[in-house]
Amino acid sequence: MLGYDVDPRGGRLVVNPGEARRVREIFELYCTHRSLTVVVAELAKRGWATKSWKSRRGIRHTGRPFTKASLRLLLTNATYGGKVNYRGVVYQGEHPAIIEPAFWEDVNSDFSERRRAQHESRYVPQNAPLSGLLICKHCQQPMIATYSAKGARRYRYYLCQTAREKGWKSCPTKSVSADLLEGSIVIQLRSQLSGAETRQAFQVSDSDWQALLQADPEVIPRVIQTLVSQIRYDGPSGTVWVKLRATEGFQSEDRELAFEYKIPRRSGRALPAFRLRPASETLTRPPRLARLVALAHKLEALVRSGRVKDYAELSRLAHVSSARIGQIVILGQLAPAIQEHVLFLPAEHAALIAERELREVAREPRWDRQRARFEQLLAARD
Repeated sequence: MLGYDVDPRGGRLVVNPGEARRVREIFELYCTHRSLTVVVAELAKRGWATKSWKSRRGIRHTGRPFTKASLRLLLTNATYGGKVNYRGVVYQGEHPAIIEPAFWEDVNSDFSERRRAQHESRYVPQNAPLSGLLICKHCQQPMIATYSAKGARRYRYYLCQTAREKGWKSCPTKSVSADLLEGSIVIQLRSQLSGAETRQAFQVSDSDWQALLQADPEVIPRVIQTLVSQIRYDGPSGTVWVKLRATEGFQSEDRELAFEYKIPRRSGRALPAFRLRPASETLTRPPRLARLVALAHKLEALVRSGRVKDYAELSRLAHVSSARIGQIVILGQLAPAIQEHVLFLPAEHAALIAERELREVAREPRWDRQRARFEQLLAARD
């Protein structure tokens, strides 16, 4: 234990003066900042680590850099206050204290209040479709689903394990909005699996394909977990790399399909899903038609998930007429091939197609007839 050595004569703890000074400074740092993340970053800057020790067999165990978990264990260790915790009951110890008991109690009041708040709060399961799939490309560490709360509203995001344990500045990726990343992956899967032969090769059922098209929040997590084997995200560039699961009988040189695209980032605020661009495109503002098609799926998902009661409520919240909401939502009924074409349509070509004409195509219930009308529309512009 940092700050103490074991007396070889009797097995009692004796103070290690040099380490004890370091322990006191760690407690003072936490008392000043009241933040595990800030203190971990400061300890890393100083090059301080956990205790190095040698076993009875002479094996040397080198101390490791502090993480939030190891720092919390140090700060909450009753031994430093001159006490012993035995099976949840704290007794007065026979060893000398390194930290004044009152000071130790002051520091630990923070952790006691947090534990009490966590115990009393109602557990709400995390909706994390990318759990176990998402990896920080820079750190090669998992990105973990978490959230922050403001009042009754929750903001979901994925946080790099390195940033979580070693501090915000330790990872350039840090975190990414869950809604932004999940929405982008759904859109890209629609594009990559738009061909019937591709869906058959990857054994995508009709029900799963419909769930992707409709962005069904109850089914999407299972569909993503079924289709995707790994996702890598690079925060500084916004690059997302997705690898699909290879299925038996799939004919490919690599026996798996991987694709890459980019999502733009803006400091302090996540961009909405309809600002997505593939990797082969520049990160300029997408054409208006592409934004409307993506927005149609976003609005549909809000109603299906129960976040808004119906389209009338959505109209009131957005301060947009019900008629306009209906005009946007119907674009989500376009055939997948048409949606793919519109989403990645160059700006100079998008201006040739009117929204009204696209709505007329979407009102046709059969996708084959939609495609025929859309091809006629494009041919008329040539």
